[in-house]
Amino acid sequence: MSFSSAIAQFIPTDPIWRLSVEQYHQMIQLGILTDDDPVELLEGWLVYKMPKNPPHRIATKLTRDALDQILPSGWYVDTQEPITLIDSEPEPDIVIVRGATQDYVDRHPTAQDIALVIEVADSTLERDRTSKKRLYARAGIPIYWIINLVDRSIEVYAQPENEDYQQQTTVTEQIEVVLEGTAIAQISTSNLLPYRSS
Repeated sequence: MSFSSAIAQFIPTDPIWRLSVEQYHQMIQLGILTDDDPVELLEGWLVYKMPKNPPHRIATKLTRDALDQILPSGWYVDTQEPITLIDSEPEPDIVIVRGATQDYVDRHPTAQDIALVIEVADSTLERDRTSKKRLYARAGIPIYWIINLVDRSIEVYAQPENEDYQQQTTVTEQIEVVLEGTAIAQISTSNLLPYRSS
């Protein structure tokens, strides 16, 4: 068993505290919660973030680099930073955000600012397929990817409605990047997954 797997056994996956987004922001402003605290607000619950292993880190970096190369002007890529939703403030692994970083000096991006949200999943796969998917769909984020390190594939969710995505596909070769309903590029999944070709 790896060290991270052993540690993960002792980290509770259940919610640990009920909070509103406003209360969560107050705790951050007062210094009760800091950048060093491994927590995020999901559906009104303060929950632990799972530790990241090397494949997770590599997939996040590869995906950010690939998206940076193809995004048109007026959009940028952010990684592992907060976005503010109605009852949640998750820190997705990757997001494509409208505008420029400097546009968000006074607030975090919200669902209306986001074209694509991406989670890189191994130990978090169940959470990413359930609570994370539900909160992103409820917020109306148009497209959600799960980079599934377990199955070496990318799950693409689209058409948010009634707290779920109405369209789901699993991609293993080429993935289409869509901004506001328009496909802007295709990327080989092998460029996003942290595995050497054999």
